[in-house]
Amino acid sequence: MHPIVARGLSRAFGELMAVQGLDLEVPAGEIFGLVGPDGAGKTTTMRLLASILEPSGGEAWVAGFHIVKQAEAVKEKIGYLGQRFGLYPDLTVQENIHFFADLYGVSRRHRQERMEGLLAFSGLGPFRRRKAAHLSGGMRQKLALACALIHTPRVLLLDEPTSGLDPVSRRDLWRLLHQLRREEVTILISTAYLEEAERCGRVGLMHRGRLLASGRPEEIKGMVRGAILEIRPSHPWQAFQILREKLAPAPVSLCGERIHVSSSDPVGASQQIRKSLEGTGMEAGEIREVSPTLEDVFVSVLASPGEVR
Repeated sequence: MHPIVARGLSRAFGELMAVQGLDLEVPAGEIFGLVGPDGAGKTTTMRLLASILEPSGGEAWVAGFHIVKQAEAVKEKIGYLGQRFGLYPDLTVQENIHFFADLYGVSRRHRQERMEGLLAFSGLGPFRRRKAAHLSGGMRQKLALACALIHTPRVLLLDEPTSGLDPVSRRDLWRLLHQLRREEVTILISTAYLEEAERCGRVGLMHRGRLLASGRPEEIKGMVRGAILEIRPSHPWQAFQILREKLAPAPVSLCGERIHVSSSDPVGASQQIRKSLEGTGMEAGEIREVSPTLEDVFVSVLASPGEVR
């Protein structure tokens, strides 16, 4: 059995179905990314798999244990990093790691060697005596990861661990995750950053509690129907608002200073784009066909979720 397996996993909060019929398998040593907007069900999925919440329906097994019938075994065998991981600000880096080692019952005999390895792995060695309250956001996340790894779990559940981090800290954290993957640690990570999902072996697109599509990033990109047109207008936000109205229901997304439009008729769409923008006195600039990004796929999936498998 794979380290993470879910069959029809569901969770309701009153009349709200936060997770609906989730089927998922993550093999050993894979980084699987859950991508979706706020409210998509990513955090609920993580909490179900961590045996923090009980499902309303379906079943799942993590690290070989049933998330309900063997909940305590699941909690002992996984590393879970939630959005509000409980570091203690008045404790130093090494005191926080010792505290979590106590929680997980790591023996004193193996603890010191493991901690030294984690401090070197995370780059926190020079800061071992610094209080957590005085660490940067990126360093706090590295410390939280070290605490989650102190008991040598083979499965990691990470709920948006890079949220709010600067690009350098995000890159460093991903470097650590890929080191863990090479050690055959299975990682399920949720992220709001679509470009980050390209670092995963496979990704799943979640929306309103449902897993709409999953596969390797290049497979997911192949789900876009038609062509992706890229426009770099002089006033991106205003142009985005105009095109979203004029081209509806065609998917239109704003990517920084670029606008992407999905169309099965790129020639006709290009003409309509130019006409719509120039009719308001705005320069359309160059319109060119580009390869789809995961963001293009997600916008396309949300536009026609019933057509995606």
